[in-house]
Amino acid sequence: MFSIFGRLGGRLFNAPYVLLALTALFWAGNSVLGRYVAWHVPPVASGTIRWAGAALIVFGFALPYLRADWPTIRAHAGLLTLLSLTGISAFNTLLYYSLQYTEAINALLLQSTGPLFIAGWTFLLFGERLILRQFLGLLLSFAGVGVIVCRGDLTALLTVRFNLGDIYMLVAMASYALYSALLKKKPKIHPLSFVTVTMGWGAILLTPVYALEIASGRSLAFDLTTVLTLVYVIVFPSLLAHFFFYRGVELIGANRAAPTMYLVQIFGAALAIIFLGEQPQLYHGLGYALVLAGIFIATRQPDGIKKPSEDPPA
Repeated sequence: MFSIFGRLGGRLFNAPYVLLALTALFWAGNSVLGRYVAWHVPPVASGTIRWAGAALIVFGFALPYLRADWPTIRAHAGLLTLLSLTGISAFNTLLYYSLQYTEAINALLLQSTGPLFIAGWTFLLFGERLILRQFLGLLLSFAGVGVIVCRGDLTALLTVRFNLGDIYMLVAMASYALYSALLKKKPKIHPLSFVTVTMGWGAILLTPVYALEIASGRSLAFDLTTVLTLVYVIVFPSLLAHFFFYRGVELIGANRAAPTMYLVQIFGAALAIIFLGEQPQLYHGLGYALVLAGIFIATRQPDGIKKPSEDPPA
């Protein structure tokens, strides 16, 4: 699937950690840019045009695979709809809504809760039970989430005055975690078919919500800021990040690739400080440290059990 990008340079497409670092940078830039244009580019418009544009660009390359995979796609239309709704439509729209109300740093740090929600969904859907170590790790991570959401003020738990943007962000992560958990049931179709179908169908599912957004008075102003924003979100966090991530996982495996995703928070915090003037606070560091410590405890390989030397290809 990567032959279409071969002309971009063999060295880049055989440098997994560079590809994964760029993926993290593009995703971090999406959150920071989303915060910057939060009240200029409406959230549903941004999400709809982002995924429609990305799907149209990749459609020509995917067409032969779509034709071959069409019977399988039709047979699994329900599951693909759910994957498109949770991983494309809901997640990104809620992310952009979140950035209207909360700082980019907060939204970025809360994105690190993905493994916690995935563990919850895999338990609910597939009965994958947690051992005590995993349970304790999840509790520690949730404590970190609480510190971030409360902004270090535990009295917020008593007054229940949470930032609306933080709540949107947590719902967005729960949606994306459901998408991630359901991927194990993904039909066996070509990756280009899967990406094109989920992106395109996700954009179509957003269309009625986009119409409601326009009816509410929030229309898209096609000025230079809007155009540059849409170009960025279509090309970098959508198209390039998806293919860079798939290629990085293909080269080194999912287990070795996963920790690089925490670069999203590091890159994002730096970008938010430089371009948005946001200031990191002590509670940011404390909450993030608790989240990472909990994930480390929950996912640490037990003593005496060796990890496989290589992961299967993505």
